[in-house]
Amino acid sequence: MSTLGIVNSDPDIRKIIENAFDQEAGHHYDVIFLAQEDEILEFLNYALPELVIINFSDPAIDVEGIINHIQNDKWILNFGIIGLFDHKKDQEEALLKKYKSINLLTLLENYRLRSHLIKSIQIIEQNYQIIFQREFTKNLLDGASGSFVMENDLLAVPLFSGIGATILAQRGLINPDSKMHLQLALAELMVNAIEHGNCGISYDEKTKSLEEGVSSVDLIAEKCKDPVINARRINFLWEIKSDRSIFVIHDQGRGFDVKSHLKKIAEQDQYSLHGRGIMLAANFSQELKYNAKGNQVALIIRHDTSVEYEVPVGFSQEQIVNVKKGDIVLKEGQPSDYLYYISSGTYDVFQGDKPVGTLSAQDIFMGEMAFLLNQRRSATVKAASPGKLILLTQKTFINVIREYPHYGIFLSKLLAKRLVRSNEQTAQRLSANEP
Repeated sequence: MSTLGIVNSDPDIRKIIENAFDQEAGHHYDVIFLAQEDEILEFLNYALPELVIINFSDPAIDVEGIINHIQNDKWILNFGIIGLFDHKKDQEEALLKKYKSINLLTLLENYRLRSHLIKSIQIIEQNYQIIFQREFTKNLLDGASGSFVMENDLLAVPLFSGIGATILAQRGLINPDSKMHLQLALAELMVNAIEHGNCGISYDEKTKSLEEGVSSVDLIAEKCKDPVINARRINFLWEIKSDRSIFVIHDQGRGFDVKSHLKKIAEQDQYSLHGRGIMLAANFSQELKYNAKGNQVALIIRHDTSVEYEVPVGFSQEQIVNVKKGDIVLKEGQPSDYLYYISSGTYDVFQGDKPVGTLSAQDIFMGEMAFLLNQRRSATVKAASPGKLILLTQKTFINVIREYPHYGIFLSKLLAKRLVRSNEQTAQRLSANEP
């Protein structure tokens, strides 16, 4: 991640951001500030950035126009977004709801830029591959998993919860509404793990502090003056299975009486100052499980197989192919004079009778290698679920590239990444076989 686009015209915000980077010795980001609509859109279309910062509260920026542009062709504009906002003008939850369909990883209030901008960028960069890596072929039977280690920092919680929700949204496993709800549910559970778990803040203690006007951030900062508490961490783990995903949040506190606490929350007023985290997570998830000690919670989400990826604007007028489970979509050995854009569904890939992988909407294309090389199909593809495909002939594909040249850049980038991954896998196999 070298080129970092910053959509902002506010000179005060720009100065804060520049100072933040100046204080970060040895950073390797090529920071580009963008304020004019034409330069913003050109940057998004042709630079193919991996991360963009957008000031949502900047009145001089046509944020709605930019977001519409992203939504019209978001299969290409597949970058992560850090949103900046002024809490006097905009509310965080309202922004999450409004921009639920884009890859908004986190929102930072302007006053947090000095302390959390660089930290947020570094966390995203360290975990970018597991957030956004999109492969042409993958084997979902093996699943995917990952983990993060969090400090007792409430202001970093939205970033980690945003990453967790984006992991599923990027894979087409949840719809945009669910992404927002999942992000909020994970955030509340993480806050509970920091407050009640690592910092040992009791139900009554938090109630008293809130009633006295003491913020949770200040209360945690006071608790973390104790070096033992300050050293505690939150482990955030996730695992994607074929039909569901599991998020586990584990703190290093003493735990708590889960049954008693859940009973107290159930009996309290719905407008209580706290306790909404567990209720929100329980209402959203299919299952919410605590361990016996009370210092670990698992949130289980069932995948939504009906989610469709929006058809790119350049392909929107092409032939739609609706498939049923069991349909043969491509057949090994046949000519490859067309390819498919995958809008929805999952598809099993076979060479002979041997299963070799699975395709879904996140893989974007089906049959692209043989198509581009004018070779016969190297595998058979069978629909594992109902789905929708867009058929693209050679003539159509060439005409689309002419009209939307950035499509060609994007495809080249995807193919280059695939080659890099293939080379890395080959090198690992050779290394493992060395005496």
